[in-house]
Amino acid sequence: MEYRRLGHAGIKLSALGLGGWTTFGESVTDLDRAKAIIRAAYEGGINFFDIADAYARGRAEEVMGEILAEYPRHTLVISTKAYWPMSDDINDRGLSRKHLYESIQKSLKRIGTEYVDIYYCHRHDPDTPVEEVVRTMDDLIHWGIVLYWGTSEWPAARIAEAVGIAKQYGLHAPRVEQPQYNLLVRNRVEQQVLPMAREFGVGLTTFSPLATGVLTGKYDQGIPEDSRFARMDGLREHWMRDDVLERVRALKDVADDLGITRAQLALAWLLHRDGVSSVITGATKVAHVQDNLGALDVDLTPELLARIDEIVAGAVA
Repeated sequence: MEYRRLGHAGIKLSALGLGGWTTFGESVTDLDRAKAIIRAAYEGGINFFDIADAYARGRAEEVMGEILAEYPRHTLVISTKAYWPMSDDINDRGLSRKHLYESIQKSLKRIGTEYVDIYYCHRHDPDTPVEEVVRTMDDLIHWGIVLYWGTSEWPAARIAEAVGIAKQYGLHAPRVEQPQYNLLVRNRVEQQVLPMAREFGVGLTTFSPLATGVLTGKYDQGIPEDSRFARMDGLREHWMRDDVLERVRALKDVADDLGITRAQLALAWLLHRDGVSSVITGATKVAHVQDNLGALDVDLTPELLARIDEIVAGAVA
């Protein structure tokens, strides 16, 4: 396993992380199966485990927290998030000081830990001033229940604003952004987020590296009954397009030439991108973890990277 600094921060994350979105507490409900997946990740060198309060309405935090309690806390980097509504109450959402304070307390209880290493603002909240968010996160860090804070899918301009406010008032600045980033979703990150991240020393922990499974080739011939697309209409409508599937099929030749899977190719491509601190992966089986770990050994030359870019050109968003 390779370990990378989180931007300019001192903490080091495994180059591959394991996330809980749509899996733990949702598609993976069997505790023994969940334990086996996390054990395979941990034994493979993964130290970064990413959760959110909104994942399965808190159940992902409970499941992953219960299992991670079996491992020494100092060997783990645990992150969670707040923003999305957790009830019908008007204040049980967003990034207000009230919601962030209450959310972190609930998350710590569900996870079973005294602190989280990284606390993300799960989206930008137009109803809450950025200064309120920065000051609240600074307080959480001073209280010792959050070590670093960051953002997820924030506009680059708002992240820069948060950094500026922190610098002006001597507060803790965001150290990480968690964007969707993969072979097919690139433009916003590469044109807006990465330049900002380089300037301010913000690390990237990217999610959806396989474009919710499209880049593995599992949808080449249609939609399997037990797949995520069979359950989630929005994802299916977004990704099941001829221009996308045609290019994903073409990537098989590159993967075959290297003797790897298309999933490993997509992960290796991300691992070669400048500014990426960790790539958050998902897994519903131990075999998925093992396949993902294989991406760490893949060397992509500049020629291969250019070939990949040429294949996906035209389908990139």
